[in-house]
Amino acid sequence: MPGTLITGGTVITASETMTADVLISDRKVAALLQPGAIDVEADEVIDASGKLVMPGGVDAHTHFELPLAGTVSADSFQTGTRAAAWGGTTTVVDFAVQAKGESAMAGWETWMAKAEGACAVDYGFHMITGDINDQTLMEMEALMDEGVTSFKLFTAYPGAFYSDDGEIVRAMQKAAELGAVVAMHAENGLAIDVLVEQALARGETDPIHHGMTRSSILEGEATHRSIKLAELTGAPLYIVHLSAKEALDEVIAARDRGLNVSAETCPQYLLLDLSRLGGGLEGAKYVASPPLRDAAEGHQERLWRGLKTGDIGVVATDHCPFNIGEQPRLGPQKRLGLGDFTKIPNGLPVVEHRMELVYDGGVAEGRIDLNRFVEITAAAPAKMFGMYPKKGTIAVGADADIVVFDPSARRVISAETHHMDVDYSAFEGWETTGAVETVISKGKVLISDGAYRGEPGDGEYIARGPGDAAV
Repeated sequence: MPGTLITGGTVITASETMTADVLISDRKVAALLQPGAIDVEADEVIDASGKLVMPGGVDAHTHFELPLAGTVSADSFQTGTRAAAWGGTTTVVDFAVQAKGESAMAGWETWMAKAEGACAVDYGFHMITGDINDQTLMEMEALMDEGVTSFKLFTAYPGAFYSDDGEIVRAMQKAAELGAVVAMHAENGLAIDVLVEQALARGETDPIHHGMTRSSILEGEATHRSIKLAELTGAPLYIVHLSAKEALDEVIAARDRGLNVSAETCPQYLLLDLSRLGGGLEGAKYVASPPLRDAAEGHQERLWRGLKTGDIGVVATDHCPFNIGEQPRLGPQKRLGLGDFTKIPNGLPVVEHRMELVYDGGVAEGRIDLNRFVEITAAAPAKMFGMYPKKGTIAVGADADIVVFDPSARRVISAETHHMDVDYSAFEGWETTGAVETVISKGKVLISDGAYRGEPGDGEYIARGPGDAAV
């Protein structure tokens, strides 16, 4: 049956670079063809001459409609996944939340209801298991049957999502039994709370002190401890939003010993630094946890090196946007922290620009090659979280999630032109080399000629299989 034909482009996967035409039919990649070898009928022909044809991106870490710090993240599943599509991401894995005293299964059902019929691109869920008890451990098994195959724990945020070492061991034992991946937010929350209390007592209330009190040493310590507990229990471990060289050192040491450990980082940790938190309330735009790190300490280049060597496997976004100005629907957000940095909702808007930022800072700057770019933005997260080869590659039988990317185009990032539902950009004025031109999800063109052709409900829930933290 005729479908869509992408002609003239260079097809890039994590392992291959080839000149080929891509035939799409029935939402799948039907064939990779030698250009001009045979005549092919198609309903739509996309000319990709001089362009790169790559798998749609997989963002394994987003937070849409997340209640936090007295407000809720600004992007809904509708606006957030549409912005993801504009940036070349065709699959997201968001986080359903179990709060203290609540059921994990009920949390998943709540997040499923938020997303159903709203998403522009395909979506799955990790489960934040914020209350480890006998019921939660049983529900982990039930959630696996629903395609939730990764569970997030925290060594941070005492009084909220924090789990002590005993709770972590119990959850990791269950994950090892089930073949699930444990995703860990690794910061020493108890020590951080002491430093925060001392800073406030000294009158240090501006956003810069958010970064100063969350030392990179404490990320390294918590990463070390998490790895040791994973080694004890045999659980696959995935360190989320790794920002610090001390944490990377622990991941490298674990992987060198053959442990099933991997990590993700995010564009903000690769490209921005602690100085952004200065300047009073303006610094609130850049408050996230872990914080942006001091450029003088060399964290950013260490992270790039970790991506090149394979010690960091994934670039995700941790997209969790909050407005800096008053928002009619949501009220004050980042301004909640005026005079007290501990009340600033943590998170940055990133989901729309991940692919272009990583291409610009990585490929265009010579830090990584094209195949590695596809690996860290699409193939590895798909493998990690049980979606490969349906997602993350261009191969016969794979979902036709495809991006046509112009490597020579220039784009200036700005809140005036982005599609995220937030009033500022963390990368305002940033000019990138390389731009997303056409985006296809399951054979449907979502973005072309600077226009959005999709609609809510194009995205479907993905019941994921077991993943592998060792990518």
